Formats: sequence, C-alpha cells, structure tokens
Amino acid sequence: MTTVTGTAEEAGQQAGSLAAIDICEAAGLTVRKGGIRPRVGDLIWSFADVEGLPVSLRPSERKLDFSKVRNPRWRVVAQEFSFARLAPGHEAVRELPQAFRYPVAVKTGHGRLTKLTEWFNWLTGHGVTSLADVTQQHCQAYYLHRSDVRDRKGRVLRPASQEARMHAVQVMQEPAFYNELFTADRFTEGFVPWSGRAPFEVAGCKARGENVAQPLRQEALQPWLAAALYIVETLGPHVLELVRCVRQEEETPTWTSNERWQARLSAAISAHIADDEPLQLLEPTEVASRLHEGWSEEDPLLQVSLNAVARKAGKLTFAHRWLPTMRPLLEQAVAAVGVRPRWGRDAPAVTRADGSSEVPWTEGVAGAMALNFLVDRVRTACMVVVALLTGMRASELMEMPVDACVPPQDLKAGRMRYRLRTKLIKGQELGGVWDEWVTVRQAYDAVQLAVDLQDPQSPSPYAFGRFTFIGRCNTLRTWVNSPEGQRLGLIPIPDEPINLRITRRTLAMELAHRPGGLLAAKIHLKHVTVVTTEGYAARPGGAQAEFLADVAAEEQTRNQNLTLAAFRDSQKGIMPTGPGARDLIDFFASVDQELQAMEAAAPGVKPGDQEVINLLSKRAKTLYLGIANYCWFIDPAKALCLTLAGTPGADKPLAGMCDSARCPQATHHLSHRPVWADSAENKKIFIGNIRRGQQTEKARLQADLDRDLRVLAEIDAATAQGA
Repeated sequence: MTTVTGTAEEAGQQAGSLAAIDICEAAGLTVRKGGIRPRVGDLIWSFADVEGLPVSLRPSERKLDFSKVRNPRWRVVAQEFSFARLAPGHEAVRELPQAFRYPVAVKTGHGRLTKLTEWFNWLTGHGVTSLADVTQQHCQAYYLHRSDVRDRKGRVLRPASQEARMHAVQVMQEPAFYNELFTADRFTEGFVPWSGRAPFEVAGCKARGENVAQPLRQEALQPWLAAALYIVETLGPHVLELVRCVRQEEETPTWTSNERWQARLSAAISAHIADDEPLQLLEPTEVASRLHEGWSEEDPLLQVSLNAVARKAGKLTFAHRWLPTMRPLLEQAVAAVGVRPRWGRDAPAVTRADGSSEVPWTEGVAGAMALNFLVDRVRTACMVVVALLTGMRASELMEMPVDACVPPQDLKAGRMRYRLRTKLIKGQELGGVWDEWVTVRQAYDAVQLAVDLQDPQSPSPYAFGRFTFIGRCNTLRTWVNSPEGQRLGLIPIPDEPINLRITRRTLAMELAHRPGGLLAAKIHLKHVTVVTTEGYAARPGGAQAEFLADVAAEEQTRNQNLTLAAFRDSQKGIMPTGPGARDLIDFFASVDQELQAMEAAAPGVKPGDQEVINLLSKRAKTLYLGIANYCWFIDPAKALCLTLAGTPGADKPLAGMCDSARCPQATHHLSHRPVWADSAENKKIFIGNIRRGQQTEKARLQADLDRDLRVLAEIDAATAQGA
C-alpha cells in the first residue's frame, strides 16, 4: 500500500485564496443566525444550519467530510471541486470554459464527494501519488473495478447497474474539467478520461423510454391497500383512544425511604388477588433479556412485570433484592389471577377485514415498547394509504406539515373536496414551494390520524418527517402476514418490492387504465369497490399536474395497446360490435391494406407491432374507456352523451351519461362481455323479485335486460365467427 506524506495543514496552505471562502455565501445558501458557516479549507463542511434543506436529507448527508481522502493534496482537490459544483457562479469558477453552469444540491454534493473519495483512494492504493500520473489505463481499470458489485472482502457478488457504471465514469471525468482551478495537484494538461464521450455512452446506457419503476401487480396492490385502509379506518381510532388514555395516566408517587417496602408490596400483590386483577405481562424483549440473564423458561414469574407491581405499591421500579422475599406471594398471585397485558385487556370488538365475524381489535398491549410498535404500525399504514391514493413522492410526504389537512370544501349535493398541503422539492429552489393536492377522504383522514398519533413529548412540525419507507413496509407486511394479522382477517401480502416510486407508478397506471381516466384504486372492504378522486378530474396545477403528465403518457400507451389488440382481433375475424363497429371495421380494413402495401414494397419483411401502432396512433388518440365499451370520440357532434347533456361542443365524452348500445361512436369487444353478463344476471334477479303491482318497473327492467342480452348475443356471434 502506498504511503502518502504531508499533512492536511500543509495541503490547506496550498489552497490559496479559495481556502477562506465562505461556501454558503458563495453558493447563496441562507444560514441561521449564529449557525456554522463552513469554509473551503475546512476538512468537514457542515450544512446543518442551512435553512430550507429538505426533510428527507439525512444528518450524514448534511456534511461533507474530506478527511476520508487519504492523500492530503487530493483533499484540497476534492474541496475545490466540491466548491465549484456548489457555487458555479463564483468568479474563480465561472471563467473555466468546461465548468458546469448549474449548482448541485447539498445531497448531490455529498454523493459526488463519496464517489470521488473512492476514486482517489483507489488510485492511492494502486501507487498513484499525483494526478499528473493518472492515465486512461488507470481510468479503464477503475471502471472495470466498479462494473461489479463487491462485498467488504472484495469478492464479486453481481454485475453493477448501468447507472453505477455511468457514475464511475462521471466521477473520473468531471474533475478534469476543473483542472485549472486546482492548486494542490493537477492532471496532465488536456487530459480528460474518455475524451469526447459522455459518461452514459461509455457505460452503454440507453436513453430512458418507459418508466423503469414497474407497478405493483393487482395481487399485491389489493392486499396492500386493503390492509393499510383496514388499519387506518378500523384499528386507527381504537389505537388513538388507547394512546390518549395512556398519556393521561399519572405515575404513582414514590414512597419515602423509611416506609416498609415488604408491607407495601405485599398489600399491592394481595390487592391483585382480592380484586381478581391479573398481573401485568412483561414485554417480549424483556422476557428475552431475562432468559439471557439465566432465568428458567419454567419460572412462573418469567413473564410477570415486576416493575408494574412496584408501581402499584408506589415505587417506580422493583429492586432485585426484593424478589426472593416476595416470590412466594407473587407465584400465588400468578396461580390465582394469571398474567395479562397492561393495556387493551378488554378491547372492543371490530369486524374482521374479511367480514366473517367480530374479534377484539387487540389481544392486549404489554407495555410502552409494544405500544410504540403499534403506533408505528398505524403510522406506516397511513403512509401507504397516502402514497397509494395520491402518488406523492418521498420528499413531498416528508415535507408535509402537521397542519397539512386543509379544511374540507363543501361542494353541495353531498360532495366534499379534500386537500392536503405540502412542499414540492424536486425541481425547485432550495426550500421548495408550497403546493396543494386534491385527494380522497381516505388519504385526508390518514394524514390527520398520523398527526394525532404523534408523541406530544417529542413534537414534530411534520406529519411524517424523515422515514425509511421500504423498511417500514417490510415490518408492516411481516405483521399483516403474522398470526395477529390473520386473526383480524387480513389478506397476506406477497413478498414483492415496494417503494414510493412503485406506488406513484402504480397509481398512474390505475388512473390511466380505468374507465374515464379517473382514479380507481381498488379498496377491499367487504368487496372491491371503486373510489373516484374528484380532484384528479379537476386537473389542478403544481405537483399534481406534474403527476397527471405521467398519467397522460400512460393513457396514450394504454390506448395504443388496446387499439392494437382490437386490430389484431379483427385480423383473426373477431370483429367489434355495437353502433360504431362498422366505422371501426372500415378503418381497420384501410390499415390492413396499407400493411399489405408495405409488405409488397419490401418482400420478406413483415411489419412489426411498432409499424402497426404508427398507423393506428391517430385513431388511438380518440379512444376513451367506458365501463362496458370503447368510446371512439372522433366527432363531438355524434356523441350521444353530449347531445343528451346539451353540450355538443365539449372536447371530452361524459362517461356517466354513456349509452353505448345507441351511441354511434361506441363499440363492444370481448373484454366487455363480463360486464354485460353481470348486468343481465342482476336484472333477471330484480325482475324475479318484483311484485305484481310494479308492472311499470318490470317493463323498464325488461327493456334494459333485452338490450343487455342483445349486446351479449352480438359479442358472442363475433367471437364465434372469429373462432
């Protein structure tokens, strides 16, 4: 291993005029009065007192530690490079021809330094002591080293991701752009690793197309949302009531030293027996601690909370020296009244999540630690509900204040508008901007419950604050899949990845693939029902509008895929039915002719799906999903829903007024058959239950049933024809 000589002080003296520069002033960062103001020459830059840093920023990411760079001269290089990225407008930086012109965030600066430290220390470990000695061969060797993920012993575990390889190239290239700025050491003049090639080119990255975050499968989405909503709506109020009762408990004053402890404890234990009151159950972690200390698993007092007995006698803790004397009476009490949890012994019954029966909402809460776990479980469920029903990013959830719930707005006719306020961080200046999300009542109530469950002894200005979503979800899933979760009738949650990118992507898919383009997050109560988020239809601005841009992109992809599927069915002879079928069939025939012409022009080359989609794209843009039909909204004047509503000039159909059996722009496909079949079956049941005196109602239902049966017959005929 190479030994690097010199001290940090010597290197700092070489930093010249940059060493004394106030970084926050140069970067335009506001520091609290009396706060720490790091300077370029400091080995550790602390930004803990900078105002407006996002809540999601961990304490470790609020400081840049240059002492980990083993070569003292390269510490100075790292300091100057980091300063240049944070303050590109400084006079010493802005004159550099290849310098980046946009400032990076503190978190990004921390990440850049971490990777730069790894690169510099790798060079040191391979005998390089000066940047002037760095060659393309060194860079290529380090790139190969970073192309694999390794354990602490250097053993290869798996290939690194494209992004990791790109970052490896980036950390080698970027410092070379600032070569003229460096005072302690420099690269050879003109040297730039992989000169002329961008990092993503070297790493073989492709331009991003489809969102890489895949949505939750329905088999995972439904259990997640079902469990989270059940915990928030059914268990949440009981947990909150228990927490409030516990907070109101007052500790019993301690007795004075001259009082007889044996008499006080004996009276307290005897009172348990006389009142038929069970002794308090010890928390599992404390039971494990006793076993580790040598207690026998057969000891009748193993699970008894001795401190609870002491509290009843007027003492906060139970002294170990008292146990031999009090053991006979304690064992007598255990045999007489048993051991039960401290709280929730007689918990009210709630309906199980599967609706099969009623059970106590809890079997008891042993102590403060168990209560904290319970509160954390409920708060995690609140996060899951808000994430799945709003599509917020992690930063937006963490920035949400305790007064995030804006008073509901009464829209009359039994409709309420619920809004949540938080800060938008991504893409904004330091400190973010306030924004509001229009959402459903379930998400609104979840935020309010999370705020109410905060510990008043440790108040926070944020509803959730900084959290680790993946770890919390793993803990919640373990509990849902445990015997306690199954006792409450919760559906086991599959062991699949979940994070806030996935929840955002899932909601975007749910919005895009549901009739009308509105939210249809599946909520498992007794059956799957649909909750429509009125706010998304209103198209508000800000972060929600940005989220809806993702939804619109997904809607376009959905429309193209559905149109392609309908076209492929027509090629197989499975034609659409309904009033608009003839027009769609003619369009498909024209596309088929164009494809044949393409094949004739290039014999042996068969057009793929993308070529077909290009031909179908114009018609796909007119597609809207109905509950039981496709709406090809080509001509508003022909839309029956707009005619009935008296708004023929509208630019979108009114799904709530759709009568696809009569609208000339509606078509029915095989995928719609189950909806029509269910509708017909329900009408048959209703007609069978109608009394003789309700002939008018029977006639109306019979007409609707005849329509349903006619549509079903047409779909079946088209399917049989294709078969």
